[in-house]
Amino acid sequence: MATGLELRDLPIFEGLAASQLAQLLAAAEDVLVEPGAVAWREGEHADHWWVLLEGEIELTRRVGHERVVVSHMRTPGQWAGGFRAWDQAGVYLATGQVVASGRLLRVAATDLRELTREWFPLGGRLIEGIMVTARSIESMVRQRGSLITLGTLSAGLAHELNNPASAAARAAEVLSGELPRLIDSIRGLANNLTPEQFVELDELRRNLGPRLPRHDAVALADEEEALGEWLGDHSVARPWAVAAALASSGADVSWCERALGIVGRDALASGLEWVSTTVSVTSLLDEMQESTRRVSGIVAAVRSYTQMDRAGRQQVDVRDGLESTLVVLGPRFREGDGVAVVRDYSDDLPRVDAHPGELNQVWTNLIDNAVDAMSGSGTLGITARPETGGDGLVVEISDTGVGMPADVVERAFEAFFTTKQVGSGTGLGLDIARRIVVDRHGGDISVDSAPGRTVFRVRLPLVRPAGE
Repeated sequence: MATGLELRDLPIFEGLAASQLAQLLAAAEDVLVEPGAVAWREGEHADHWWVLLEGEIELTRRVGHERVVVSHMRTPGQWAGGFRAWDQAGVYLATGQVVASGRLLRVAATDLRELTREWFPLGGRLIEGIMVTARSIESMVRQRGSLITLGTLSAGLAHELNNPASAAARAAEVLSGELPRLIDSIRGLANNLTPEQFVELDELRRNLGPRLPRHDAVALADEEEALGEWLGDHSVARPWAVAAALASSGADVSWCERALGIVGRDALASGLEWVSTTVSVTSLLDEMQESTRRVSGIVAAVRSYTQMDRAGRQQVDVRDGLESTLVVLGPRFREGDGVAVVRDYSDDLPRVDAHPGELNQVWTNLIDNAVDAMSGSGTLGITARPETGGDGLVVEISDTGVGMPADVVERAFEAFFTTKQVGSGTGLGLDIARRIVVDRHGGDISVDSAPGRTVFRVRLPLVRPAGE
């Protein structure tokens, strides 16, 4: 057992009176430890204050999926923990594992609080202030991480919008050059064709199909070459440009011979120019329509995700929120080899009484975590179904990543617990996701994990409890 004389030799107890040392010993336990034993664990409530008397303790912290050694306690008098003496939310900052046999002095945080208040009340208040400041700094760091993540999401959305917007802009630019050619070809036809000939040529044009996906690149190039030679032999201006447009729409030399029979040699150039330009303009308009449709789809998904134009609480189809979240996080799925998304939505999925914007934050956190766990490559599963034998629904988000260690699963929903570096993840935290699901919606959230499959399961009641 530790004695007052033994404690007096430790620098940390220098200046304490014999009566104070006796009080401390009366509240303390002398703990024998052996190599391999874990004295305390990172993230657990720091309910005890530990002082090294003999031996060696290795301090480790989890960083990502690895455990990193951050320090060692080798010198008698070094201490750890006890933070709940001054902060009820205080947790151990690292895991203490015994490396060499020894002894530890263990004092309950409640006893330590009473002793500090009695011996040096000002010092106790100063420590409480430091703890509050540290927690405030940690909160600010988390907010900074959230802003970094928001910037990443914004950059991804900007990229998603830029692609179709750029495609539409390019199509519009090319279209501006095609329209004068179209007008010139119509003028040429008006001077050389009868109405009946124009109707026949237009009917021939209508018989052309869309761009032919059945053609491979080599076959299409051969058709263009054959058409280009034929058009050149018949004095058609821009033979290769006209040939490319005609070949892509299914025209061949035989088709051109039929056109020649309708319009004659004098109007052939204008007629084929009109057909090829019409084909190009139609294709460009289709491209612009598809591009603007994609832009509108992304904007609609973001509006649904943020719930900018909706009431806070409403009847919600969770499929809408899940799909809008997938759009917002879309750029994340193309990292690495890409993530395959497998959806399984029940046809009879009921609506729930919920805050959709808050639920979308939960889906964002869970999906983002799943993609992180797979390092950008794997299968993301999203399931939504009515609760079996209950008045609710269940949403499951799974991944094929490395899985979560048992100690991480146990603490996954604890406040301020994370295995990610600043700037990684959404900055939301599973603790806040739990609060949204449990406290705000009266539901439940849980996780099952094994190597190769992790499933987060969210249960939501169809009608929230009164007062929620």
